[in-house]
Amino acid sequence: MNTLTYRTLEGDEQSLSLEAIERLRAALHGSVITPEDASYDMLRQLWNGMLDRHPALIARCLGANDVAQAVDFARVHAMRLSVRGGGHHIAGNAIAEQGMTIDLSALRNVRVDPRRRTARVDPGALLSDLDREAQAFGLATPLGINSTTGVAGLCLGGGFGWLTRRHGLTADNLLSADIVTADGQRHWVSASEEPDLYWAIRGGGGNFGVVTSFEFQLHPVGPDVYAGLVVFPFDQAERVMRAWRDFTQTAPDELSVWAVLRQAPPLPFLPESAHGQPVVVFALLYAGEIAEGERLAAPVRAFGTPLGEHLGAQPYTAFQSAFDPLLTPGARNYWKSHDFARLDDEALTALIRAAETLPGPECEIFAAQLGGAMARVEPTATAYAGRNATYVVNVHGRWQAAEDDARCRDWARQAFTSLAPFATGGGYVNFLTEDEGDRVAAAYGINFARLQAIKQQVDPGNLFRMNLNIPPQVGEVAA
Repeated sequence: MNTLTYRTLEGDEQSLSLEAIERLRAALHGSVITPEDASYDMLRQLWNGMLDRHPALIARCLGANDVAQAVDFARVHAMRLSVRGGGHHIAGNAIAEQGMTIDLSALRNVRVDPRRRTARVDPGALLSDLDREAQAFGLATPLGINSTTGVAGLCLGGGFGWLTRRHGLTADNLLSADIVTADGQRHWVSASEEPDLYWAIRGGGGNFGVVTSFEFQLHPVGPDVYAGLVVFPFDQAERVMRAWRDFTQTAPDELSVWAVLRQAPPLPFLPESAHGQPVVVFALLYAGEIAEGERLAAPVRAFGTPLGEHLGAQPYTAFQSAFDPLLTPGARNYWKSHDFARLDDEALTALIRAAETLPGPECEIFAAQLGGAMARVEPTATAYAGRNATYVVNVHGRWQAAEDDARCRDWARQAFTSLAPFATGGGYVNFLTEDEGDRVAAAYGINFARLQAIKQQVDPGNLFRMNLNIPPQVGEVAA
Protein backbone atom coordinates (compact mmCIF):
# COMPACT_ATOMS: atom_id res chain seq x y z
CA MET A 1 0.00 0.00 0.00
CA ASN A 2 1.65 3.21 -1.19
CA THR A 3 -1.33 5.46 -0.52
CA LEU A 4 -4.51 5.35 1.52
CA THR A 5 -7.82 6.52 0.08
CA TYR A 6 -10.05 8.69 2.25
CA ARG A 7 -13.18 10.76 1.86
CA THR A 8 -13.09 14.54 2.25
CA LEU A 9 -15.54 16.73 4.11
CA GLU A 10 -17.34 17.35 0.84
CA GLY A 11 -17.50 13.65 -0.05
CA ASP A 12 -14.73 13.48 -2.64
CA GLU A 13 -12.09 10.75 -2.60
CA GLN A 14 -8.46 11.72 -2.03
CA SER A 15 -5.26 9.87 -1.24
CA LEU A 16 -2.85 10.07 1.67
CA SER A 17 0.78 9.12 1.23
CA LEU A 18 2.40 6.67 3.59
CA GLU A 19 4.82 9.45 4.53
CA ALA A 20 1.93 11.63 5.74
CA ILE A 21 0.56 8.79 7.85
CA GLU A 22 3.99 8.12 9.34
CA ARG A 23 4.33 11.81 10.25
CA LEU A 24 1.04 11.58 12.12
CA ARG A 25 2.22 8.42 13.90
CA ALA A 26 5.39 10.16 14.97
CA ALA A 27 3.42 13.13 16.33
CA LEU A 28 1.17 11.01 18.57
CA HIS A 29 1.89 9.44 21.92
CA GLY A 30 -0.90 7.02 20.99
CA SER A 31 -1.19 5.05 17.78
CA VAL A 32 -2.56 5.32 14.25
CA ILE A 33 -4.55 2.34 13.03
CA THR A 34 -5.22 1.59 9.36
CA PRO A 35 -7.33 -1.16 7.75
CA GLU A 36 -4.25 -3.39 7.56
CA ASP A 37 -3.81 -3.48 11.36
CA ALA A 38 -5.00 -6.48 13.35
CA SER A 39 -6.99 -4.30 15.80
CA TYR A 40 -8.81 -2.36 13.08
CA ASP A 41 -12.03 -4.42 12.95
CA MET A 42 -12.38 -4.46 16.73
CA LEU A 43 -11.84 -0.71 17.05
CA ARG A 44 -14.42 0.22 14.41
CA GLN A 45 -17.26 -1.69 16.08
CA LEU A 46 -20.20 0.33 17.36
CA TRP A 47 -22.89 -0.37 19.93
CA ASN A 48 -25.59 -0.28 17.23
CA GLY A 49 -25.09 -3.43 15.17
CA MET A 50 -26.92 -1.94 12.16
CA LEU A 51 -23.89 0.24 11.46
CA ASP A 52 -20.85 -1.19 9.67
CA ARG A 53 -18.43 1.63 8.91
CA HIS A 54 -14.85 1.56 7.71
CA PRO A 55 -12.70 4.55 8.65
CA ALA A 56 -9.56 5.25 6.67
CA LEU A 57 -7.62 6.04 9.86
CA ILE A 58 -8.21 5.61 13.57
CA ALA A 59 -6.13 7.93 15.74
CA ARG A 60 -5.97 6.37 19.21
CA CYS A 61 -5.25 9.44 21.29
CA LEU A 62 -3.71 9.29 24.76
CA GLY A 63 -3.97 12.96 25.68
CA ALA A 64 -5.01 16.44 24.64
CA ASN A 65 -1.88 16.99 22.58
CA ASP A 66 -2.62 13.84 20.58
CA VAL A 67 -6.13 15.17 19.96
CA ALA A 68 -4.78 18.54 18.78
CA GLN A 69 -2.35 16.81 16.39
CA ALA A 70 -5.14 14.62 14.98
CA VAL A 71 -7.51 17.57 14.55
CA ASP A 72 -4.78 19.51 12.73
CA PHE A 73 -4.14 16.54 10.44
CA ALA A 74 -7.82 16.12 9.60
CA ARG A 75 -8.27 19.85 8.94
CA VAL A 76 -5.19 20.16 6.72
CA HIS A 77 -6.30 17.19 4.62
CA ALA A 78 -10.02 18.15 4.76
CA MET A 79 -10.77 14.66 6.05
CA ARG A 80 -14.18 13.59 7.21
CA LEU A 81 -13.75 13.48 10.99
CA SER A 82 -15.52 11.70 13.84
CA VAL A 83 -14.87 11.41 17.57
CA ARG A 84 -15.35 8.23 19.58
CA GLY A 85 -15.85 8.14 23.32
CA GLY A 86 -18.13 5.25 24.28
CA GLY A 87 -19.39 4.60 20.72
CA HIS A 88 -22.93 4.25 22.07
CA HIS A 89 -24.92 6.86 20.12
CA ILE A 90 -27.80 5.38 18.14
CA ALA A 91 -26.75 7.23 14.96
CA GLY A 92 -23.23 5.81 15.06
CA ASN A 93 -21.52 9.17 14.61
CA ALA A 94 -18.43 7.87 16.40
CA ILE A 95 -17.12 6.27 13.19
CA ALA A 96 -16.61 8.25 9.97
CA GLU A 97 -16.90 6.15 6.82
CA GLN A 98 -13.56 6.47 4.96
CA GLY A 99 -12.57 9.33 7.24
CA MET A 100 -10.55 9.77 10.40
CA THR A 101 -11.87 8.64 13.78
CA ILE A 102 -10.35 10.22 16.87
CA ASP A 103 -10.63 7.32 19.32
CA LEU A 104 -10.63 8.37 22.98
CA SER A 105 -11.74 5.02 24.38
CA ALA A 106 -8.40 4.37 26.12
CA LEU A 107 -8.81 7.49 28.26
CA ARG A 108 -11.03 6.35 31.15
CA ASN A 109 -9.54 7.86 34.30
CA VAL A 110 -11.83 9.48 36.87
CA ARG A 111 -10.34 11.55 39.69
CA VAL A 112 -12.68 12.48 42.56
CA ASP A 113 -12.11 15.35 44.98
CA PRO A 114 -14.38 14.40 47.90
CA ARG A 115 -13.86 17.71 49.73
CA ARG A 116 -15.00 19.84 46.78
CA ARG A 117 -17.42 17.11 45.64
CA THR A 118 -16.13 17.23 42.09
CA ALA A 119 -14.84 14.70 39.58
CA ARG A 120 -12.40 15.20 36.72
CA VAL A 121 -13.35 12.71 34.00
CA ASP A 122 -11.48 11.59 30.90
CA PRO A 123 -13.34 11.62 27.56
CA GLY A 124 -13.38 7.84 27.10
CA ALA A 125 -14.84 7.10 30.53
CA LEU A 126 -18.04 5.10 30.75
CA LEU A 127 -20.85 5.73 33.20
CA SER A 128 -19.64 2.75 35.23
CA ASP A 129 -16.19 4.35 35.61
CA LEU A 130 -17.59 7.59 37.01
CA ASP A 131 -20.18 5.87 39.20
CA ARG A 132 -17.62 3.48 40.67
CA GLU A 133 -15.12 6.17 41.63
CA ALA A 134 -17.69 8.67 42.92
CA GLN A 135 -19.58 6.06 44.95
CA ALA A 136 -16.40 5.23 46.83
CA PHE A 137 -17.12 8.54 48.58
CA GLY A 138 -20.93 8.26 48.59
CA LEU A 139 -21.21 10.73 45.69
CA ALA A 140 -22.72 10.76 42.20
CA THR A 141 -23.72 13.06 39.36
CA PRO A 142 -26.78 12.58 37.12
CA LEU A 143 -26.00 10.09 34.36
CA GLY A 144 -27.93 7.72 32.08
CA ILE A 145 -29.30 4.25 32.80
CA ASN A 146 -26.90 2.00 30.86
CA SER A 147 -23.49 1.74 32.51
CA THR A 148 -21.64 1.08 29.23
CA THR A 149 -22.64 4.48 27.80
CA GLY A 150 -19.84 7.03 27.34
CA VAL A 151 -19.89 10.00 29.71
CA ALA A 152 -18.71 12.42 27.01
CA GLY A 153 -21.46 11.90 24.46
CA LEU A 154 -24.12 11.69 27.16
CA CYS A 155 -23.07 15.01 28.69
CA LEU A 156 -22.59 16.88 25.42
CA GLY A 157 -26.14 15.99 24.36
CA GLY A 158 -27.65 16.89 27.75
CA GLY A 159 -27.85 13.61 29.65
CA PHE A 160 -30.66 12.44 31.91
CA GLY A 161 -31.36 9.53 34.23
CA TRP A 162 -32.51 8.60 37.72
CA LEU A 163 -30.99 11.65 39.44
CA THR A 164 -32.13 14.28 36.94
CA ARG A 165 -35.28 15.31 38.79
CA ARG A 166 -33.19 15.85 41.93
CA HIS A 167 -29.97 17.30 40.50
CA GLY A 168 -30.61 18.29 36.87
CA LEU A 169 -29.07 17.09 33.63
CA THR A 170 -25.56 15.74 33.29
CA ALA A 171 -24.77 18.96 31.39
CA ASP A 172 -26.20 21.08 34.23
CA ASN A 173 -23.53 19.57 36.49
CA LEU A 174 -20.61 20.28 34.15
CA LEU A 175 -18.42 22.83 35.93
CA SER A 176 -15.62 23.13 33.39
CA ALA A 177 -14.06 21.38 30.42
CA ASP A 178 -10.92 21.26 28.32
CA ILE A 179 -11.69 21.34 24.62
CA VAL A 180 -9.69 21.25 21.37
CA THR A 181 -11.36 23.34 18.67
CA ALA A 182 -11.17 22.96 14.89
CA ASP A 183 -8.03 25.11 14.66
CA GLY A 184 -6.19 22.66 16.92
CA GLN A 185 -6.13 25.10 19.83
CA ARG A 186 -6.82 24.04 23.42
CA HIS A 187 -9.32 25.90 25.60
CA TRP A 188 -10.42 25.69 29.21
CA VAL A 189 -14.05 26.71 29.49
CA SER A 190 -16.29 27.42 32.46
CA ALA A 191 -18.92 29.92 33.55
CA SER A 192 -16.18 32.58 33.78
CA GLU A 193 -13.75 31.42 31.06
CA GLU A 194 -15.02 31.50 27.45
CA PRO A 195 -18.62 31.34 28.69
CA ASP A 196 -20.13 31.15 25.18
CA LEU A 197 -18.26 27.97 24.35
CA TYR A 198 -19.04 26.58 27.81
CA TRP A 199 -22.73 27.35 27.19
CA ALA A 200 -22.65 25.63 23.80
CA ILE A 201 -21.13 22.32 24.90
CA ARG A 202 -23.79 21.84 27.59
CA GLY A 203 -26.24 20.19 25.21
CA GLY A 204 -24.84 21.25 21.81
CA GLY A 205 -23.27 17.87 21.12
CA GLY A 206 -19.88 17.40 19.49
CA ASN A 207 -20.34 20.37 17.16
CA PHE A 208 -17.75 22.66 18.74
CA GLY A 209 -14.64 20.57 19.25
CA VAL A 210 -13.22 17.58 21.11
CA VAL A 211 -13.64 17.73 24.88
CA THR A 212 -10.58 16.14 26.44
CA SER A 213 -11.55 16.51 30.11
CA PHE A 214 -14.78 17.13 32.04
CA GLU A 215 -15.19 18.49 35.57
CA PHE A 216 -18.50 17.57 37.22
CA GLN A 217 -20.29 18.60 40.38
CA LEU A 218 -21.05 15.60 42.60
CA HIS A 219 -23.84 15.13 45.13
CA PRO A 220 -24.35 12.84 48.13
CA VAL A 221 -26.12 9.70 46.87
CA GLY A 222 -26.28 6.22 48.37
CA PRO A 223 -24.29 4.07 48.54
CA ASP A 224 -27.66 2.31 48.93
CA VAL A 225 -30.85 3.65 47.38
CA TYR A 226 -34.46 2.50 47.36
CA ALA A 227 -35.05 1.20 43.85
CA GLY A 228 -36.48 -1.58 41.74
CA LEU A 229 -39.30 -2.75 39.48
CA VAL A 230 -43.04 -3.32 39.68
CA VAL A 231 -44.51 -5.35 36.80
CA PHE A 232 -48.17 -5.42 35.68
CA PRO A 233 -49.87 -7.49 32.98
CA PHE A 234 -50.50 -5.59 29.78
CA ASP A 235 -54.27 -6.00 30.03
CA GLN A 236 -54.09 -3.45 32.87
CA ALA A 237 -52.15 -0.94 30.74
CA GLU A 238 -54.84 1.74 30.47
CA ARG A 239 -55.46 1.72 34.22
CA VAL A 240 -51.85 1.60 35.43
CA MET A 241 -50.50 4.09 32.89
CA ARG A 242 -53.11 6.67 33.90
CA ALA A 243 -52.38 6.05 37.56
CA TRP A 244 -48.66 6.47 36.85
CA ARG A 245 -49.26 9.71 34.94
CA ASP A 246 -51.31 11.15 37.80
CA PHE A 247 -48.81 9.98 40.42
CA THR A 248 -45.80 11.53 38.65
CA GLN A 249 -47.42 14.95 38.54
CA THR A 250 -47.00 15.36 42.31
CA ALA A 251 -44.04 13.09 43.07
CA PRO A 252 -41.12 14.72 44.92
CA ASP A 253 -37.93 15.47 43.01
CA GLU A 254 -36.09 12.65 44.79
CA LEU A 255 -38.38 10.04 43.24
CA SER A 256 -38.22 9.04 39.57
CA VAL A 257 -40.61 6.47 38.09
CA TRP A 258 -40.26 5.39 34.45
CA ALA A 259 -42.77 3.31 32.50
CA VAL A 260 -41.66 0.56 30.11
CA LEU A 261 -44.01 -1.37 27.80
CA ARG A 262 -42.43 -4.55 26.41
CA GLN A 263 -42.44 -8.33 26.59
CA ALA A 264 -41.38 -9.57 30.01
CA PRO A 265 -37.78 -10.79 30.22
CA PRO A 266 -37.17 -13.90 32.36
CA LEU A 267 -36.90 -11.98 35.61
CA PRO A 268 -36.59 -14.31 38.62
CA PHE A 269 -39.35 -12.57 40.60
CA LEU A 270 -41.94 -13.11 37.82
CA PRO A 271 -43.87 -16.35 37.36
CA GLU A 272 -42.48 -18.38 34.48
CA SER A 273 -45.86 -18.12 32.72
CA ALA A 274 -45.30 -14.34 32.41
CA HIS A 275 -41.97 -14.64 30.61
CA GLY A 276 -42.28 -13.35 27.06
CA GLN A 277 -45.74 -11.91 27.71
CA PRO A 278 -46.56 -8.22 27.18
CA VAL A 279 -46.24 -6.22 30.38
CA VAL A 280 -46.05 -2.73 31.81
CA VAL A 281 -42.97 -2.24 33.98
CA PHE A 282 -42.45 0.66 36.37
CA ALA A 283 -38.80 1.21 37.22
CA LEU A 284 -38.14 3.59 40.08
CA LEU A 285 -35.41 5.09 42.23
CA TYR A 286 -35.63 7.29 45.31
CA ALA A 287 -32.53 9.41 45.96
CA GLY A 288 -32.90 9.80 49.72
CA GLU A 289 -33.52 7.87 52.92
CA ILE A 290 -34.49 4.25 52.30
CA ALA A 291 -37.52 4.26 54.63
CA GLU A 292 -38.88 7.43 53.06
CA GLY A 293 -38.40 5.99 49.59
CA GLU A 294 -40.36 2.88 50.55
CA ARG A 295 -43.19 5.03 51.89
CA LEU A 296 -43.35 7.39 48.92
CA ALA A 297 -43.12 4.62 46.31
CA ALA A 298 -45.78 2.45 47.91
CA PRO A 299 -48.63 3.82 45.72
CA VAL A 300 -46.90 2.39 42.61
CA ARG A 301 -47.76 -1.10 43.83
CA ALA A 302 -51.44 -0.08 43.99
CA PHE A 303 -51.68 1.10 40.36
CA GLY A 304 -53.19 -2.31 39.59
CA THR A 305 -52.61 -5.97 40.46
CA PRO A 306 -48.89 -6.67 39.95
CA LEU A 307 -47.46 -9.82 38.42
CA GLY A 308 -44.44 -9.34 40.61
CA GLU A 309 -42.09 -6.81 42.10
CA HIS A 310 -38.49 -6.41 43.15
CA LEU A 311 -38.16 -3.34 45.39
CA GLY A 312 -35.83 -2.49 48.24
CA ALA A 313 -32.47 -1.11 49.24
CA GLN A 314 -29.68 -1.86 46.80
CA PRO A 315 -26.35 -0.27 45.85
CA TYR A 316 -26.77 2.70 43.53
CA THR A 317 -24.14 1.22 41.21
CA ALA A 318 -26.14 -2.01 40.96
CA PHE A 319 -29.27 -0.22 39.79
CA GLN A 320 -27.20 1.88 37.38
CA SER A 321 -26.18 -1.35 35.64
CA ALA A 322 -29.44 -3.28 36.15
CA PHE A 323 -30.59 -2.73 32.56
CA ASP A 324 -27.27 -3.55 30.91
CA PRO A 325 -28.36 -7.10 29.94
CA LEU A 326 -31.17 -5.60 27.83
CA LEU A 327 -28.81 -3.14 26.11
CA THR A 328 -25.77 -5.20 25.18
CA PRO A 329 -23.75 -4.09 22.12
CA GLY A 330 -24.14 -5.67 18.71
CA ALA A 331 -27.93 -5.85 18.33
CA ARG A 332 -29.65 -3.89 15.58
CA ASN A 333 -31.30 -0.73 16.90
CA TYR A 334 -33.57 1.98 15.51
CA TRP A 335 -35.15 4.60 17.76
CA LYS A 336 -37.76 7.32 17.45
CA SER A 337 -38.32 9.75 20.28
CA HIS A 338 -40.62 12.60 21.34
CA ASP A 339 -40.67 15.14 24.15
CA PHE A 340 -43.95 15.65 26.00
CA ALA A 341 -44.99 18.45 28.31
CA ARG A 342 -47.87 16.22 29.46
CA LEU A 343 -49.39 12.86 28.66
CA ASP A 344 -53.15 13.21 28.47
CA ASP A 345 -55.49 10.24 28.09
CA GLU A 346 -55.37 10.36 24.28
CA ALA A 347 -51.58 10.34 24.28
CA LEU A 348 -51.46 7.41 26.68
CA THR A 349 -53.94 5.49 24.55
CA ALA A 350 -51.81 6.10 21.44
CA LEU A 351 -48.74 4.92 23.32
CA ILE A 352 -50.48 1.75 24.48
CA ARG A 353 -51.84 1.03 20.99
CA ALA A 354 -48.30 1.30 19.61
CA ALA A 355 -47.05 -1.14 22.26
CA GLU A 356 -49.74 -3.65 21.28
CA THR A 357 -47.87 -4.25 18.01
CA LEU A 358 -44.31 -4.73 19.32
CA PRO A 359 -42.48 -6.50 16.47
CA GLY A 360 -40.13 -8.52 18.67
CA PRO A 361 -39.13 -9.50 22.21
CA GLU A 362 -36.41 -6.85 22.51
CA CYS A 363 -38.52 -3.93 21.28
CA GLU A 364 -40.07 -1.58 23.80
CA ILE A 365 -41.53 1.84 24.43
CA PHE A 366 -40.36 3.65 27.51
CA ALA A 367 -41.49 6.92 29.03
CA ALA A 368 -38.90 8.65 31.22
CA GLN A 369 -40.24 10.97 33.91
CA LEU A 370 -38.33 14.26 33.95
CA GLY A 371 -39.22 17.70 35.33
CA GLY A 372 -38.05 18.63 38.81
CA ALA A 373 -34.65 20.33 38.99
CA MET A 374 -34.16 20.04 35.22
CA ALA A 375 -37.31 22.07 34.55
CA ARG A 376 -36.27 24.87 36.90
CA VAL A 377 -33.35 25.83 34.66
CA GLU A 378 -34.17 28.50 32.09
CA PRO A 379 -34.30 27.15 28.49
CA THR A 380 -31.62 29.63 27.42
CA ALA A 381 -29.26 28.92 30.36
CA THR A 382 -27.59 26.06 28.45
CA ALA A 383 -27.70 24.81 24.87
CA TYR A 384 -30.18 22.12 25.97
CA ALA A 385 -33.56 23.75 25.35
CA GLY A 386 -36.06 21.01 26.19
CA ARG A 387 -36.75 22.14 29.75
CA ASN A 388 -40.52 21.77 29.21
CA ALA A 389 -40.19 18.02 28.63
CA THR A 390 -41.91 16.44 31.61
CA TYR A 391 -41.63 13.10 29.81
CA VAL A 392 -39.41 11.74 27.06
CA VAL A 393 -40.90 8.78 25.20
CA ASN A 394 -38.48 6.59 23.27
CA VAL A 395 -39.76 4.04 20.76
CA HIS A 396 -36.92 1.55 20.95
CA GLY A 397 -36.71 -0.89 18.08
CA ARG A 398 -34.13 -3.59 18.84
CA TRP A 399 -33.63 -6.91 17.07
CA GLN A 400 -30.94 -9.33 15.91
CA ALA A 401 -31.46 -10.31 12.25
CA ALA A 402 -31.00 -8.04 9.22
CA GLU A 403 -34.08 -9.51 7.56
CA ASP A 404 -36.17 -7.85 10.28
CA ASP A 405 -34.84 -4.36 9.55
CA ALA A 406 -37.77 -3.06 7.52
CA ARG A 407 -40.44 -4.50 9.79
CA CYS A 408 -38.93 -3.12 12.99
CA ARG A 409 -38.06 0.28 11.52
CA ASP A 410 -41.58 0.62 10.12
CA TRP A 411 -43.06 -0.14 13.52
CA ALA A 412 -40.90 2.51 15.20
CA ARG A 413 -41.77 5.11 12.58
CA GLN A 414 -45.49 4.36 12.77
CA ALA A 415 -45.47 4.59 16.56
CA PHE A 416 -43.59 7.89 16.35
CA THR A 417 -46.12 9.28 13.89
CA SER A 418 -49.07 8.22 16.04
CA LEU A 419 -47.62 10.05 19.05
CA ALA A 420 -46.60 13.22 17.21
CA PRO A 421 -49.89 15.13 17.68
CA PHE A 422 -49.41 15.07 21.45
CA ALA A 423 -45.69 15.95 21.59
CA THR A 424 -43.93 19.31 22.00
CA GLY A 425 -42.17 19.12 18.64
CA GLY A 426 -38.79 19.15 20.35
CA GLY A 427 -36.48 16.21 20.85
CA TYR A 428 -33.50 14.86 22.75
CA VAL A 429 -30.46 14.83 20.45
CA ASN A 430 -28.94 11.76 22.11
CA PHE A 431 -31.96 9.77 20.89
CA LEU A 432 -32.04 11.10 17.30
CA THR A 433 -31.07 8.69 14.51
CA GLU A 434 -28.90 9.45 11.50
CA ASP A 435 -31.96 10.08 9.29
CA GLU A 436 -33.32 12.83 11.57
CA GLY A 437 -31.08 15.76 10.71
CA ASP A 438 -34.19 17.77 9.92
CA ARG A 439 -35.16 17.64 13.63
CA VAL A 440 -31.99 19.30 14.93
CA ALA A 441 -33.23 22.89 14.72
CA ALA A 442 -36.46 21.96 16.53
CA ALA A 443 -34.52 20.09 19.21
CA TYR A 444 -32.55 23.25 20.02
CA GLY A 445 -35.50 25.57 19.52
CA ILE A 446 -34.87 29.06 20.90
CA ASN A 447 -31.13 28.33 21.22
CA PHE A 448 -30.44 27.25 17.63
CA ALA A 449 -29.46 30.66 16.24
CA ARG A 450 -27.00 31.30 19.06
CA LEU A 451 -25.49 27.84 18.59
CA GLN A 452 -25.02 28.55 14.87
CA ALA A 453 -23.27 31.82 15.67
CA ILE A 454 -20.87 30.14 18.12
CA LYS A 455 -20.26 27.39 15.57
CA GLN A 456 -19.29 30.08 13.06
CA GLN A 457 -16.76 31.44 15.54
CA VAL A 458 -15.04 28.18 16.51
CA ASP A 459 -15.63 25.90 13.50
CA PRO A 460 -16.46 28.00 10.42
CA GLY A 461 -15.49 25.15 8.09
CA ASN A 462 -17.78 22.70 9.89
CA LEU A 463 -14.96 20.22 10.48
CA PHE A 464 -17.04 18.72 13.30
CA ARG A 465 -20.04 17.73 11.22
CA MET A 466 -20.19 13.99 11.99
CA ASN A 467 -22.96 14.54 14.55
CA LEU A 468 -26.47 15.89 14.80
CA ASN A 469 -25.04 18.86 12.97
CA ILE A 470 -25.41 22.53 13.77
CA PRO A 471 -24.12 24.28 10.62
CA PRO A 472 -22.12 27.49 11.06
CA GLN A 473 -23.83 30.77 10.31
CA VAL A 474 -22.34 34.25 10.23
CA GLY A 475 -23.93 36.52 12.84
CA GLU A 476 -23.62 37.96 16.30
CA VAL A 477 -23.98 35.68 19.28
CA ALA A 478 -27.34 36.34 20.90
CA ALA A 479 -27.24 37.93 24.33
